[in-house]
Amino acid sequence: MAKASAAPAVDSRREALRRRELRLKENARQAKRVRALVTPEGAALNLKIATASERAGAFLLDFTLQIILIIVSVFVIAWMFSSMGFRGWSVAGSLSAVVVFFLRNFYFIFFEIGRKAATPGKRALGLRVAARNGGRLTANAVLARNFMRELEVFLPLSLLLMTVEDEVSAWIRLLGIAWTAVFVLFPLFNRDKLRVGDLIAGTIVIHAPRTKLKKDITSASPLSTAASFAFTPAELDAYGIHELHVLEDVLRQSTREIKARVAERIREKIGREKQTGEDDLAFLEAYYGALRSRLEQQMLFGERKEDKFDTGR
Repeated sequence: MAKASAAPAVDSRREALRRRELRLKENARQAKRVRALVTPEGAALNLKIATASERAGAFLLDFTLQIILIIVSVFVIAWMFSSMGFRGWSVAGSLSAVVVFFLRNFYFIFFEIGRKAATPGKRALGLRVAARNGGRLTANAVLARNFMRELEVFLPLSLLLMTVEDEVSAWIRLLGIAWTAVFVLFPLFNRDKLRVGDLIAGTIVIHAPRTKLKKDITSASPLSTAASFAFTPAELDAYGIHELHVLEDVLRQSTREIKARVAERIREKIGREKQTGEDDLAFLEAYYGALRSRLEQQMLFGERKEDKFDTGR
């Protein structure tokens, strides 16, 4: 009887150990995806890189959306010209090449050069593009990584879709298959799952799920919190939208030591002395709230300060 009662307890312990082992393996696997990016402000942000499957899924979503946009555009153009008495389908066929060109080359650029730094496919999977040096994602980097996609994907796809008529075209198609395999499989053979375009542009795709700000950022009204520190317009104009986003990340996920270091850097930048007994976290929260309110107010009047290097008003 004692042996019968002991058996379930042993099985329960084994199951608990097995679950613990699986949990540890999963934690170790997730830890391998974490990269520390140090921003120009000195903040070390632990970011999780996107997996090859996530990037492939995002690309397939975007590619499908591109195809849908092309088809809709062709039908709309044909309908418009047909209603005006022209030969709609022939005109649509001529203009479709222009539509395909712009969608193929500027679809990714249009979305990634924006504030979200992500296409609809990337946003659906919680991904975004970032600079590998931790700095601001520049337009040059976005252009470089996306123009390389023409060589990585679309050119070899054109070779694959060509009609095989003789031995030469068969060899060209085989070259397209090999070319596609090299570029498609390239992210599987490097630690950060980078495309060739990412290597050239100095970019990386990170996992950035939609999250709400913690209560320590949003618990107090930005204006009331900032009022206790009384920041001047000149102090707030030292930074722009990019630095606001960096400061938000610092408040979300950095350590207290990093927050103190960033607070000191901001004080040096705006020429403000630390008061006796002043808390660094309270200072950062107040400056974040005041800077956000300042930038939002400026944007209402058509003014947009991208970062601390933007001096145009």
